[in-house]
Amino acid sequence: MKLIIYKQDLPEPLERFMRHAGYAPHLDSFVRRLTRLEYPRFHVYLKEEKDRVIINLHLDQKKPSYGGGTHAHSGEYDGELVRGEIGRLKELLIELLDAQSVLDI
Repeated sequence: MKLIIYKQDLPEPLERFMRHAGYAPHLDSFVRRLTRLEYPRFHVYLKEEKDRVIINLHLDQKKPSYGGGTHAHSGEYDGELVRGEIGRLKELLIELLDAQSVLDI
């Protein structure tokens, strides 16, 4: 699921916002664990465009199992937990800056 934020509405640098939201850097992305275990966790990829940022979020249920010619990824891109997390991020943005131009697609 994606969340679009116009750069002018970012209350702070994007990486700081992600940390503020409870995410930790992970390679070229950010993750937030749901429990003390490594999985399940929310996994976010950021894409910056000219005037906006796209937060692409999914839920990793378990560690990907690659091998044997298959690419099994147990990511959930929609669902109650994912929609709830998108809602939490939107609320945090609104709380931090009272942003009115936050769109989800």
